[in-house]
Amino acid sequence: MIHLRFLSGADVDDLAITDAEVIAAVESVVGAHGRGETVFEPRTHLVPDNGGAGHFNILRGHVSTLGEHGLSGVKVVGDFVPNYLRGLPSELALMTVYDPTTGVPLAIMDATLITEVRTGAMTAVGAKYLARPDAKVLGHVGARGTAFANVTMLDSLFPWRRSG
Repeated sequence: MIHLRFLSGADVDDLAITDAEVIAAVESVVGAHGRGETVFEPRTHLVPDNGGAGHFNILRGHVSTLGEHGLSGVKVVGDFVPNYLRGLPSELALMTVYDPTTGVPLAIMDATLITEVRTGAMTAVGAKYLARPDAKVLGHVGARGTAFANVTMLDSLFPWRRSG
């Protein structure tokens, strides 16, 4: 029997995943990637005929260190900057997760928050290893959800000095 789990955005929010948990998960997968235990294919783009309102990024990957046999997944991220005019996030995402030994779909989930915090955590993991140990000032240029996540994830790792 196939049991397909569905996680809405509210379900993901209810998990109350902490910044520290996200950073640890990303750091673990970056390590797996360094050991050759992942497959991350180049993202592709779907640009619909919508007058430039937005496009979709399609990301595909496999991480051997997740679960008993690893997990494979496909994430589609809609990047629609004008969505703020409709009260919607500019980046919306949906992820499907599969058993790599059978192809059985395991989950369909709203990946909007996951996309934001994963992006921020990747920045934080990079800074953890590459920033000067005495770094106290953060300069950031960017907007939208992933930019906010960059700053909040970095803030959870570094003792920034307030200026002004």
